[in-house]
Amino acid sequence: MTVVVTAVFFPAEGKQQELAQAMQRGIAAVHEEAGCEKYAIHAAEDGTVTMIEKWTSAEDLDAHGSGSVVEILRGDVADLVAKPAVVTRMTPIAAGTPEQGLL
Repeated sequence: MTVVVTAVFFPAEGKQQELAQAMQRGIAAVHEEAGCEKYAIHAAEDGTVTMIEKWTSAEDLDAHGSGSVVEILRGDVADLVAKPAVVTRMTPIAAGTPEQGLL
């Protein structure tokens, strides 16, 4: 079963753009990981930066979470965030059409 994740990052004052750039460094490597269906960065109106992810399985997500790319990401953003990211795992609930009702 697929897993959708949001990871909301809270930039330090004046660091939103720099944070987003730091987060982009590992995108290509993550896109090549087993089970990665979506892994995309979004800037929010409230100043946060959110990573929206979709993984084929919880096992693929767990492998990603314990991998070297995530360790590099943590190091890259450590000095650019005001507080720890809020990470939420979700199980999709089908509604409407498959194209529009599921991530």
